[in-house]
Amino acid sequence: MIEYIFPHNPDDRILKKASSLLKAGELVVIPTDTSWVLLADPFHKGAVEKLYRAKNEEKSHHFSLLCEDISSASELAHISDKAFRLIRGKVPGHYTFIFDATKKMIKSLKASKTDHQVGLRFVPQPYITELLKVHTSPLLSTNIDSHLLGRPLEEGEVYSYELEEALKSTASLIIDPGELDFVGASTIIDLRDGHEDLIRLGAGEPLF
Repeated sequence: MIEYIFPHNPDDRILKKASSLLKAGELVVIPTDTSWVLLADPFHKGAVEKLYRAKNEEKSHHFSLLCEDISSASELAHISDKAFRLIRGKVPGHYTFIFDATKKMIKSLKASKTDHQVGLRFVPQPYITELLKVHTSPLLSTNIDSHLLGRPLEEGEVYSYELEEALKSTASLIIDPGELDFVGASTIIDLRDGHEDLIRLGAGEPLF
């Protein structure tokens, strides 16, 4: 099912519906700054398993966590004072930050159990922020790729009606904010304790 929203004033009813589905272990599709993504509640074991099956990924593969703000992220990752100072003026933004995972996250995600890492995103779309506020906790996300779509992404823009057909047995809801302007891949920065490493330069400017 597709639900249409205004990107800067999303309907609370639709966001609450999405949150209810996510809490029940269902998957939801929504666009971020970089691409369409599949969302799951990271603390629902069945939902996490669905995400791995959908992407045909090994359990050691990391998905990104979308966070409302640094405060909510601190429950999932060990963010040092130095790292906080580095990122506070850059979020929300086009970044993925790698941190050491907290016990809460290690317990929930098999990939974090393996290497004790977690990747966090603070995306700039207002409707994403509002969804996270309604849900009251971060959400696990993975990009919609060619495997999920059933065709090469290079063949053209991806529309919600196409996703509805391709993911009819995978996602319970697609949220469509209308016109999209993806910026490309996020910049990945490793800020684990003792690290300040640029892993991939993408749309976000380097921090150092």
